[in-house]
Amino acid sequence: MSKVRTGLRWRPQLPAATALAAFAAVLLLVNPAAAIVPQAAAPVTAPADLGRLADERASVVEVILADDAELDALVATGVDLDHHITHTGDGIVVHAVVTGNEVATLTRAGYTFGKVLHTPEDAAQRLAEREATIAAHLAENREYAAAADFSARSTVSDVKIIRADYYTSGDTQVLSVEAKWAQGQTDASPLTVERDSGPGTEIGSGGTQTISRFVDAGVYLYHRGAAQVTSRPAYVRITSPSGDMAVAKVNEWLPIPPKDPEGPGYMKDFVASYLTPTELYDRIKALSAQYPKISEIVELPYRTNGYRRKAQAVLGTANDSRVAVDSLAWGHQGGNDISVEFADPGVADAPLAVTVTGTQVSVDLATDGSGTVTSTAEQVVAALNAQAGTLLTAYTYRGSPGTGVVAPVARTALSDGLAAPASVSRDPHPVYAIRIGKHRDGSRLGVLAYAQEHAREWVPPLVTIETAERLLRNYAHDRKTRDLVDNLDIWIAPSINPDGGHYSFYDFNSQRKNMTNHCAPEAPADFLGRNSWGVDNNRNYTEYSLFDGYAGASTSCTSGTYAGPSELSEPENRNVDWLAARPNIKFSMNLHSSGNYFMWSPGSYAVPGRISAPRPTLAEESLFWGASSRILTAIKRHRNLAVTPARTGPIADVLYSAAGNSGDMLWYKYGIYAWNFEVGTSFQPAWQEAHAETMEFANGLTEMLRVARDFDTDRKRPRSSLSVTASATPGMVDVTFSTSEPAAVFYTLDRSRPTYDSTLYGSAGIREGGETLTIPVGTTVHWFSVDAAGNVERNYKPDGRGNNHNKQKVKAPKR
Repeated sequence: MSKVRTGLRWRPQLPAATALAAFAAVLLLVNPAAAIVPQAAAPVTAPADLGRLADERASVVEVILADDAELDALVATGVDLDHHITHTGDGIVVHAVVTGNEVATLTRAGYTFGKVLHTPEDAAQRLAEREATIAAHLAENREYAAAADFSARSTVSDVKIIRADYYTSGDTQVLSVEAKWAQGQTDASPLTVERDSGPGTEIGSGGTQTISRFVDAGVYLYHRGAAQVTSRPAYVRITSPSGDMAVAKVNEWLPIPPKDPEGPGYMKDFVASYLTPTELYDRIKALSAQYPKISEIVELPYRTNGYRRKAQAVLGTANDSRVAVDSLAWGHQGGNDISVEFADPGVADAPLAVTVTGTQVSVDLATDGSGTVTSTAEQVVAALNAQAGTLLTAYTYRGSPGTGVVAPVARTALSDGLAAPASVSRDPHPVYAIRIGKHRDGSRLGVLAYAQEHAREWVPPLVTIETAERLLRNYAHDRKTRDLVDNLDIWIAPSINPDGGHYSFYDFNSQRKNMTNHCAPEAPADFLGRNSWGVDNNRNYTEYSLFDGYAGASTSCTSGTYAGPSELSEPENRNVDWLAARPNIKFSMNLHSSGNYFMWSPGSYAVPGRISAPRPTLAEESLFWGASSRILTAIKRHRNLAVTPARTGPIADVLYSAAGNSGDMLWYKYGIYAWNFEVGTSFQPAWQEAHAETMEFANGLTEMLRVARDFDTDRKRPRSSLSVTASATPGMVDVTFSTSEPAAVFYTLDRSRPTYDSTLYGSAGIREGGETLTIPVGTTVHWFSVDAAGNVERNYKPDGRGNNHNKQKVKAPKR
């Protein structure tokens, strides 16, 4: 593919207006209550660097644009955009994740900012909420354990039955039990449930079943499980390992609407807080250990760089006299032990000298005859590299020639700047997926779901966990779930980008990218640039990428959409490529937030002209739309919130260009029907909203599995018909095809037998349905249709010799 040069004609703006807008925009980041929406202005120049500094905090702020050309220009700056676009009567409003310096830079370039939508304080509240929830559960567990301390001969049982529900699904009878055990926080033992066989019978006569411990974010919540029974029990009893006992009456579970795909007693709602990548992986490992016959954990082949950094410091204040220092060792492996000081020796004519004592580096600056310090940054850098090069590397600040004189600096410890607890590994991180299915040998149709390409998106991983829990915990007693697990090969990867995910939780909540630093010293590779590093994992794939000339990604290592040094340069991306290369995988869902979108390919275009990657055929597009209708209906079922038609469709149509995104790779390279959720309306909503989004989009993800299963069992042949209407051209008619289901139509107009090499009926345009053919009256049209599952209308053999295809001689319609 040829490289395409991007560009835009800029309109001028008065400097005074620029200055005023810049002041207003920066004010918004300090005081969200001061939000104003000035008139949009066209940018005047594209900034080379947006100027984010490491210690700045980022907010989500509206950017007001005039049209699509200005949107493309904004994307080209590499600004970190939320997945949100609103077309208004006056233009376009998008959401940007920006710091004060970035707002000032973009405002000087002519962009106009509006309301502040999300601040770092909001993210801090989410983390505090998570910690408070975890602490409350732990306190409740401690209190319960203390109250039920059998060693003190308490009268309180150490086991409590929360629910015991009986229900039927067809001919199947099921008993679901939930219980709390005082030792559940520290003891992973299952509990045994005894049941009677009906009123008046002995407990135990109906058999036994086990229920297992349910843990979220390291906190025990309860034991839970369901099993088939042969009769309706009246009572159940649980005897804990300590000998305490609880008895409860069994209740009849309420019926649910007959059209609901979730049968009676279907278990869901398995998430209770946000989960870090470590907790996500622990969760799927525990699940697989509990259900080893129908699941397994797969460590993907490429480990990430790791939640780790070199220890660094920037010494000095003036750019031309600053010295940047990086440890050679990773921070946690000794780099954080290094310290550096620049000292004025206090004597005249002193030479520049570097002394290394253990991990302490001392620089005595040179002085002239009057005792004035004369060492420049360039000289100090050379001396440090020569004398302390076994510990560190030094360089001038961001490409400066280093001609400024260095000022004395007190001893300064180098730091990797990482705040996560020691429980978060600093080593190259394995990435895990849980593979669910009775047959995990590639013989069944495969479905892939993956989340957290973008680190700050905390809800999408929960959707994958909730879905995995539903599949495994409902398998034994829900016929529809069992059909999915028995007949599909399901891969779920909850966190593709664990390094960035940990960094988002513990260091910089707005982190979008991974943590790999590809910046050279002359770029912001120093300590003050640490929140700008990383590769956007959803711009580093192989199809219609930046490297192919498509828009929506950046070559700047500090950009929010940095595509990396080359396609698939990052281990995170090579893992997704490895997953997609499974030959049986035909459907996938990439889960992101936010914006409440539901999208598919094409996901990128070249500018100017918005020339998109190849569009799916009309039949393929019909399958995307048809499946979307089912999936979005399932999402809406949770709380009656709808993903709107305006936010449903190809990425290039409803959002903006995202060159090198994973959906395009899966579709164009591997032929996988690949969708993209954009969950909810913010990256880190309050827990009540996050929980609701998890439930509704888990409905959607489960429905995608049903779509895949129906596709796999589709043996129904499509039907098609020809519609003829009058044409404005004398002697001609207008012809369109329609099909009974998403299907391709191949046709000829020369009386020849149609084959797969014949003309494929196309789309009339973006989101416009089938094209209209204008042909002469009396033309005989020969055609057949074939659906996405390969079923051919009338069992016609396009590559054979039969003639049982459709034929129709078109006549002028009666007036």
